[in-house]
Amino acid sequence: MRNSKEGKCPVDHSQFTKKEATNEAGKCPVMHGGNTSSDKSVMDWWPKALNLDILHQHDTKTNPLKTNFNYREELKKLDVEALKKDVNNLMTDSQEWWPADWGHYGGLMIRMAWHSAGTYRTADGRGGGGTGNQRFAPLNSWPDNVNLDKARRLLWPIKKKYGNKVSWADLIILAGTIAYENMGLKTFGFAFGREDIWHPEQDIYWGAEKEWLAPSDSRYGNLENPSTMENPLAAVQMGLIYVNPEGVNGVPDPLKTAEQVRETFVRMAMNDEETVALTAGGHTVGKTHGNGDASKLGPVPEAAELEEQGLGWHNNQKSGKG
Repeated sequence: MRNSKEGKCPVDHSQFTKKEATNEAGKCPVMHGGNTSSDKSVMDWWPKALNLDILHQHDTKTNPLKTNFNYREELKKLDVEALKKDVNNLMTDSQEWWPADWGHYGGLMIRMAWHSAGTYRTADGRGGGGTGNQRFAPLNSWPDNVNLDKARRLLWPIKKKYGNKVSWADLIILAGTIAYENMGLKTFGFAFGREDIWHPEQDIYWGAEKEWLAPSDSRYGNLENPSTMENPLAAVQMGLIYVNPEGVNGVPDPLKTAEQVRETFVRMAMNDEETVALTAGGHTVGKTHGNGDASKLGPVPEAAELEEQGLGWHNNQKSGKG
């Protein structure tokens, strides 16, 4: 709290001399005992100390499910056909609070599913849609994931109905699959089995940048050579799933963009044919890119005001819906 702008001491300490500051009479009149943070953490003071925090990540003691929960066993109880029917019905069940584009949520669900799977990278095998991590920071607050909280909120009644018989990770990817099937595509089927995590992952390196959409330059040894991107990264900018649709660093240049696309998708285990199928096929349905005024978009979900926590992205563009 003390380190935030709102939490700083209101007294100007520069008015005190060093001698005055050490005298009882010259001490700051504001009691600082209520501060919720210090200037340095334990690890800041002793950086070589053994940090065991990672051992507590996703352990059984913090698991909101039962200690003996077994997702494989829960799946055996799932009425798969009933679930698929409910997800199919959702596609055209437009809600007043977030209307479906042209009466169909297909494009939104496909974007959600792809942005879940699309964080995968081959260098370290991290990311991807296997854990439902899109629900948590930092992914829930990436600029590329704006309003995907609405897609998950649309799925919430279905998740609530089937409970632990279906994970968020499975439901998110299933929604994208059924969206295509609902629009006429014959898929190869669907495999269940993705187990959820229940809080943010602390051990994934998403990049060293300190701001969203920082220029790509720091990720490459040579921006002119996409193969020099830092490992294990695959996305070209902090907060994006893969590449900048506006071009390299937002500058339209089809050739340079194509080079970045190829390298990035190779790092996500896709060849040229699969890349074309995904990017072209994914953008031929629905309204997958908004055209609103970005300045009217509220804070990222993780930085929202207390009364808006858990409500996702807030938009002041006209009605704020869709």
